[in-house]
Amino acid sequence: MTVIVAGKVFVDPGIRDRFVEAHRGIVEAARAHPECVDVAISPDLVDPGRVNIFEHFTSEEALEAWRAVSPQPTASFEMRDAEVLKHVIAASGPPFG
Repeated sequence: MTVIVAGKVFVDPGIRDRFVEAHRGIVEAARAHPECVDVAISPDLVDPGRVNIFEHFTSEEALEAWRAVSPQPTASFEMRDAEVLKHVIAASGPPFG
């Protein structure tokens, strides 16, 4: 079953871009990891303190294997809030029609 980890974290707007940049190596390594479909850690277009999180792996085992070797961010930042959930998906298909 496919696994998606998705949500949002909130940081001070003044550090958001540095927060995102500190995760660049994690995104690059994840995308190169076997069974990783995609990973994105990106600034929100509307809220200057929000960072959107998206991880897509082929299985829970693949996600756990990634977590075991994932690098750490290059800097540490305080998060004001976080709303991130793991979704286990049994089936997928086109979003329209």
